[in-house]
Amino acid sequence: MRAERWVEHTWVDREAGPVVRPYAMTGGRVVPSSGGFDVVAMVVAQRGALSGGGFGLQPEYRAILVFAREPVAVAEVASHLDLALGVVRVLLGDLLGQGLIEMYHPPVAGDLPSERVLRAVIDGLRAL
Repeated sequence: MRAERWVEHTWVDREAGPVVRPYAMTGGRVVPSSGGFDVVAMVVAQRGALSGGGFGLQPEYRAILVFAREPVAVAEVASHLDLALGVVRVLLGDLLGQGLIEMYHPPVAGDLPSERVLRAVIDGLRAL
């Protein structure tokens, strides 16, 4: 009877396996080895990053490189792979350190045109 009660616990079943997986994927790291990946930062795989099929890379790294063939936001990578954002940041840091991806930050508000310029453009378009 004790063995039956033991199996009934939720932490013993197969669903408990993935709980440890993100820790194993990152080797226990919680901070990226390189790069500061904001949620809206864009990443793109380098050309030829998967040449040779990506042998020697963990499946998660290969999945990121395949998904990031075109520029994609860090949040989209995490959503697509169904991984925690912190885990994806660590994995992206590894790929950036190996030169397999590039990272771009979106422009900050100071880099955008002023409201005066935008209004002038709108007025010009209306005059057409």
